[in-house]
Amino acid sequence: MTDSLEALRNRVDGAVNLQAVVRTMKALSASSITQYENSVRALDSYYTAVEQGLIACLKQPNALHSFAKEQDRSCPAAVIVFGSDQGLVGQFNDSLTEFVRLKLTKIGGEQKLWVVGERIHGRLQDAGLALENCFNVPGSVEGVTPLVGELLLATAHLWESGIQSPLYLFHHRPGNLSGEYSPRMHQLLPLDSSWQKILQQQPWTGMSLPETLGTTALTLRALIREYLFVSLYQSCVESLASENASRLIAMQRAEKNIEDMLVSLRDKYHYQRQDAIDTELFDVAAGYTAKY
Repeated sequence: MTDSLEALRNRVDGAVNLQAVVRTMKALSASSITQYENSVRALDSYYTAVEQGLIACLKQPNALHSFAKEQDRSCPAAVIVFGSDQGLVGQFNDSLTEFVRLKLTKIGGEQKLWVVGERIHGRLQDAGLALENCFNVPGSVEGVTPLVGELLLATAHLWESGIQSPLYLFHHRPGNLSGEYSPRMHQLLPLDSSWQKILQQQPWTGMSLPETLGTTALTLRALIREYLFVSLYQSCVESLASENASRLIAMQRAEKNIEDMLVSLRDKYHYQRQDAIDTELFDVAAGYTAKY
């Protein structure tokens, strides 16, 4: 059925309005990617400072023995997954859900999941995984620190009480190319002896030998909390950068499709408008001829 001129005009106006929304979302995604990437780079120096503190602690006598724990196979594995709250992100949540499902199948045993993002929460539920709680995705860099604090509180029993449950992080990580990202799994706990030995064997870069103030065990526990904080923060901002990269690609494709649709609609509108004008002119000419 041929659309009327008014219907075509409404469709063109609707496409123009949608194009403006897409361009706005594309600009917001591009600016968000920059702030999250800058946040990741700024975190590198903080992570280096925490790592140096751990090296200093682990070089103290009996420090390795005091915290050398192995994984308790009887404890359920804790899993934190960073997804998205909003749509228009392409295959961002679908690909991560499949990655999590495959990796957890290989890990086996009982698992409990803490999820960041309502979209990924629904997909993991459909996959039949046991979910403990769902957190909202922060809307800016300022919201990442409160989220990480909530995640640390939710999983504090895994490390503060000495329970050696494995703790896994799942998230997307930005790639080298623009708009590229890939899923990643990172195991934070248990803090086993092999992990500590790797740090202990690293050379100290300072001018003097390291020395801890107070009890080494308490200092080490505080640094481990900072290590968990940095790891969770980094995973969150990398996920946010990947989400906005995925949304940017989706908006670029949508913008191209809208532009193609506008060209088609405008051509169709102008063709029908010219056809209507020609019809009216023919009617006027026919009426004049019949009269005279």
